[in-house]
Amino acid sequence: MKTLLKSSCVLLLSSLTWAVAAPDTTSDADPKTPRKVKKRTPYLETGAERKLDVVYKKVGKKELQLDLYYPTAKQSATPPVIIYTHGGGWAAGSRRGITSGRFAKVFTQLLAEGFCVATVDYRLYSKDGDVLMRDCVIDSKDALRYLSQHSKTLKIDPTRFHVMGDSAGGQIAQMLLLSKPESLPGDPSLAEADYHVVSGVSWYGPCDFEKTELFNHDDRPNFRDRFGPRIIKPGTDPKEKLQLYREMSPINYLKKDSPPLLMIQGDKDTTIPVKHAYYMKKKAEQLQAPVEIMIIQNAGHNWRKVDAEIEPGVNDIIQKTVQFFLEAKPSHSTSK
Repeated sequence: MKTLLKSSCVLLLSSLTWAVAAPDTTSDADPKTPRKVKKRTPYLETGAERKLDVVYKKVGKKELQLDLYYPTAKQSATPPVIIYTHGGGWAAGSRRGITSGRFAKVFTQLLAEGFCVATVDYRLYSKDGDVLMRDCVIDSKDALRYLSQHSKTLKIDPTRFHVMGDSAGGQIAQMLLLSKPESLPGDPSLAEADYHVVSGVSWYGPCDFEKTELFNHDDRPNFRDRFGPRIIKPGTDPKEKLQLYREMSPINYLKKDSPPLLMIQGDKDTTIPVKHAYYMKKKAEQLQAPVEIMIIQNAGHNWRKVDAEIEPGVNDIIQKTVQFFLEAKPSHSTSK
């Protein structure tokens, strides 16, 4: 008997990462029947202008790329840009995650509201490699620097950048939003590029690595710091370790005049616990900084349902995200 499995996108959680699996269409009766795999398109099909596989920097022989999508409606002469940094635990994922499910919905709506969208690849951590979290952030900042440096050619407004990321990408987005453009320098050829980030959205991204108890979702006594190896190399001096933990913690860059940040977290997330949102909000209240949090009930990482339906639902999360960017979007250039 033949069983037909419809190709679908299935969300799997693997150490802070989004992955998409497309089941094969096969024949159980005939093992020689070739598998028919429907591959997910690596790009958003928008019907509007796109600049794909743009190399924004090289590190050794490795090329780092971004994709730039232009608005499908309401386009100004030099539109604002939302830069998306993907999740994946700083160790997996790619800029092409933008094409999956809820991300495609968010960015399709934003394109229709007159935003450009740039989705960025960055180097990834591996256990035996040399890349650390700091490199992921530096690469992403270099992507903004590249977009700014080439803004006239690309016909975009470098004074109206916005950022969004999920999970590890949420931490990177917070860093892009809150740290100064000249901090964490990367490619020397991009060093002079300036830009202005107007607002940012973080979906279940961490805000502080120094305060490791924020990752201990159930306050267990034998809790282990899971992300330390992605920040520091083995044998790092304790003083340097503290410095690097603080450097990668977005909360340390928060100021009263910081641009607005929206953090959306699930109250049952065991990967990046909701403690991060509450802690950032507490610091923001002390500083009178513009941080808003949205807590999703019954939601684990990636908005996975835990025990009951999540509330508010995914569509509400998407609409809140889009509306936040619209409310923060300047109607004209904010060049100094």
